Amino acid sequence: MSYPELDAARANWRWQPAADALAGRVILITGAGDGIGRAAARTCATYGADVVLLGRTRAKLEAVFDEIAAATDTQPVIVPADLLYLDETNVDALRQSIEDGFGRLDGLLHNASMLGLMTPLAAYPASTWREVFQVNVHAAALLTGGLMPLLEASTDASVVFTSSSVGRQGRAFWGAYAASKFATEGLMQTFADEVDSRDNVRANSLNPGATRTTMRAQAYPGENPADVVTPESRMDIYLYLLSGASTAHNGQAFDARDWTP
Repeated sequence: MSYPELDAARANWRWQPAADALAGRVILITGAGDGIGRAAARTCATYGADVVLLGRTRAKLEAVFDEIAAATDTQPVIVPADLLYLDETNVDALRQSIEDGFGRLDGLLHNASMLGLMTPLAAYPASTWREVFQVNVHAAALLTGGLMPLLEASTDASVVFTSSSVGRQGRAFWGAYAASKFATEGLMQTFADEVDSRDNVRANSLNPGATRTTMRAQAYPGENPADVVTPESRMDIYLYLLSGASTAHNGQAFDARDWTP
């Protein structure tokens, strides 16, 4: 089964995956309760994956869980966690839980991000700067390193880091968010180089471009949401990167807006 937003977007996808493109795969998605994370979770489950839903708000995760359970035969798992406070102890517990339930991890989508403030650097609060880097960079590093044994246990594991256009070309007033996304690119490149000699683990980054999300509305309050594509419109490249179709790619910076398979 599918869901209406996915059905509406799928006809315009540039890559049409097989119905079972993610069958048997275990994929952890951060920020799975809303926006792109919610769309990715529901889409991955639609294509056969057992998804681990990590997010800050239990009620949102439970809603996504119910949607997946009603529409698929997969086994979603809820992991309420605030990345602002994530530490090694939390990651160890998560690794053990996934190992006990599935024995491996085939995909890790670092989707959760914090926008912070749109303000000049001279006025940027140090506390907010630290929070943005904790959520956008430090948590991703902790999760990637801490879950590495589970990624190594997979025969084909893909790690996808969410980037941004302002993480590839700096822009005034984007402050900690832009700087954190530059750091995300560096984190991806570092990890990709570490696993480059392996044939079962890879890492890439993805800039989803302008997408109809709450964060987008916060950054561009005067924009008409109808002028921005839905998260489901980008799901073809997410499926591509999280499936076996992308095994030849490691250490690459993808842009969903001009991507072709």
